[in-house]
Amino acid sequence: MSRFIVLLGPPGAGKGTQAKLVSGKLNMPHISSGDIFRENQKNKTELGNLAEGYISRGELVPDDVTIAMIKERLSRPDCVQGALLDGFPRTDAQAEALDEMLNDLDGQVIAVPYIKVAEEILIERLTGRWTCPTCSRVYHEKFNPPQNAGICDYDTTELYQRNDDKAETVTRRIRVYLEQTQPLIDYYQNKGILLEIDGAQGIDMVSADLMSALPQE
Repeated sequence: MSRFIVLLGPPGAGKGTQAKLVSGKLNMPHISSGDIFRENQKNKTELGNLAEGYISRGELVPDDVTIAMIKERLSRPDCVQGALLDGFPRTDAQAEALDEMLNDLDGQVIAVPYIKVAEEILIERLTGRWTCPTCSRVYHEKFNPPQNAGICDYDTTELYQRNDDKAETVTRRIRVYLEQTQPLIDYYQNKGILLEIDGAQGIDMVSADLMSALPQE
C-alpha cells in the first residue's frame, strides 16, 4: 500500500521548507499544490487561469479546481509508492476527496504533521519579505536583509514586495487559512494521525521534531 504524508501549516509557517527536507530524507516525491498551480498557470490551462484570480486576491482556490489539479498529479508514475503533500488538502471536503483518490490508488494517509505558529509571528515573517524581479531571490527585512537596503546583492536590481506579501493581504491569507482549515485539523485529529509540531523554533529543530514524530516503518 502506498504511504502518503500530508503536511499542514499556515502561510509563513515554513511548510514548504520542511516539505523539501522531509521528502528528501524519506526519498519520496514532494507534491506542492503551489507548484501545481504555477505549472497550470504557466501553461495557461483552464484550471490555471481560474486559480490565478483567487491566488492574486489572497483567497483559497475552490475545491473543484484544486482537486482536479491534484488528481492529475497523483496519477503520474512517481507517486506510485506514495508522496508528501504540501498545501493540499486545505479543507475537510478536500481531505475526503483525497481519501477517495488514494483508495483508488491503493494508498492511504499515514500521518499529518501540523506546523503551528502564532499569528503575530506569521505576519512578521511574511510582511518582511522582498523579492528581486530579475533573479527571484527573496530577502527579509529582519532575518535575511540585503547588504544595501532595497537592492539585490547579486544583480543590484531594486527589490519589490509582492502583493501577497503586503500586510493587508498577509493578514487576510492567514485568517482565511485558519478559519477554513480548522475543520480539516479536526478531521485528521479524529482519525488519530494529526501530529502537532512547534513551528516557532529554528528550521533544524522543526525538522528534527517532525521526523521523530512520524510513524516508523
